[in-house]
Amino acid sequence: MASSTSLPPPRSRSKKPLGKMTDWLRQALLKKQRKMPDSPESSPSDTSHPTSQDSPPPLGLSSVRSPSTPLTLVGDSSSGRWSKDYDVCVCHSEEDLVAAQELVSYLEGSTASLRCFLQLRDATPGSAIASELCQALSSSHCRVLLITPGFLQDPWCKYQMLQALTEAPGAEGCTIPLLSGLSRAAYPPELRFMYYVDGRGPDGGFHQVKEAVMRCKLWEGGRRGRGFV
Repeated sequence: MASSTSLPPPRSRSKKPLGKMTDWLRQALLKKQRKMPDSPESSPSDTSHPTSQDSPPPLGLSSVRSPSTPLTLVGDSSSGRWSKDYDVCVCHSEEDLVAAQELVSYLEGSTASLRCFLQLRDATPGSAIASELCQALSSSHCRVLLITPGFLQDPWCKYQMLQALTEAPGAEGCTIPLLSGLSRAAYPPELRFMYYVDGRGPDGGFHQVKEAVMRCKLWEGGRRGRGFV
């Protein structure tokens, strides 16, 4: 038989007041907004790292390139130097062979290591003398005329001089007269429009000849770089 004693009603769960529930939702929403990433419009990386349209990328080792046609001296490794067989063709009389050999030894033994053509040493045996001379003149960057009393008296030397002038009439500084044992009044009239090297110095003018040859090579290298030759 059931007892008449009534059981207490079940205890209901405690509920949060409405105001506290609202505060809890607001705090939850704020935490969620903090965890969300910023939008692209407000991203700080956009302002700290400019795009390639705003400024060029910083130069590094891989982005620095050398110019396509570098301006360099015409040295041993330059293609301009090896475009011809010789740097200098020395024209002289037969009686001045020793002086010509001394000049060639000086030029070839210098730090520039110039390549010289000396006819009695470098001519091809059996070839025609005139043809060999013309070939040597056209295959040389510069021409040195060793002008002495024997040079002026030798018809073959005058032929060499005229061929040298004909070979490069507009090549400024590429025909270099070296006056030795002569006064200025004896200077050939065909060369009056050219400055000459005075061979009365302590080294016979050899150093000045070498400097003139180097200037001629630089001049020719500049013309070749600009497409004139």
